[in-house]
Amino acid sequence: MSAPLELVLATAHATGEFGRRLGALLRAGDLVVLSGDVGAGKTTMTRGLAEGLGVRGPVTSPTFVIARVHPSLVGGPPLVHVDAYRVGSLAEVDDLDLDADADEAVTVVEWGAGLVEDLAGQRLEVHLERPHGAAPVGESGEVPVEPRTARVLGHGRRWADVDLADALSGV
Repeated sequence: MSAPLELVLATAHATGEFGRRLGALLRAGDLVVLSGDVGAGKTTMTRGLAEGLGVRGPVTSPTFVIARVHPSLVGGPPLVHVDAYRVGSLAEVDDLDLDADADEAVTVVEWGAGLVEDLAGQRLEVHLERPHGAAPVGESGEVPVEPRTARVLGHGRRWADVDLADALSGV
C-alpha cells in the first residue's frame, strides 16, 4: 500500500481534470473505489476519468440502473461505471457479476467502500470531501461546495511504483 496522496480541488473543473489525469493512468483490470458524501464530486470526477480513458459518453450517475458500460473510442479498455448507493450487501454486489469483466475493463464504483474491495486486491481508493458550512452562503443562496479535497490511496503491487503525486498534482 502506498502512502495516501491528498489534493485540494478548487473547482468542479479541477475535479474533472483530476479525473482526466487519473483516467490516463488506468488500464484494463484496474478497480477504482470512490467514496464521499452526496455532492462530493464522484460523478464529476468519473466524467473526467472517462475522458482520460477515451470512452464513449455521456457519463451520468448510474444510480437507478446501478451499472453502465462505456466502450472505448480509442482501442483501450471499456469503463464499467457502477453506483453502489442502492446496493446493500455483498450478495447484491456478487449478483452484479462485476468480476466477470474485471480483467478487461476499468471498473469505477461510486459508494463502493466496504463492498467491492474483494473484487481486486489491487485497487485505487479515492475519497472526495466537500466543505459543509465552511463558507458563507453566496448571493444565490447556495452553500459553496468548493474547494473539495481528494485523498487517493493505492493498494497492491499495481500501485506500488506509480508516482500518483507526480501524475495528479497541479490540478
